[in-house]
Amino acid sequence: MVKLSKKEVEHIAKLARLSLTEEEKKKFARHLSSILNYVDQLKKIDTEGVEPIGNIVGLSNVFRKDKITPSSLAKKLLSSAPETKDRYLKIKGVKETWG
Repeated sequence: MVKLSKKEVEHIAKLARLSLTEEEKKKFARHLSSILNYVDQLKKIDTEGVEPIGNIVGLSNVFRKDKITPSSLAKKLLSSAPETKDRYLKIKGVKETWG
């Protein structure tokens, strides 16, 4: 049976950048110890021959090929831009704008 000490809880809180009161340290020591004990129980379960499950609802991703087609919106945007190069908007660089 696992029982976390106050020092261990303080270390975990430090790693998580949490400041805990003395009462919270006691409370979290109990709760975290309970969680670790439950994990120990789960470790004892015989899972030999049990297939891993990715999801239980049977859904899967649907993949499609990406098709790149020139859009009329892109053409409209480019035609209204003050300056373009090939199929791109031409703008001043960040350094040029601020420098």
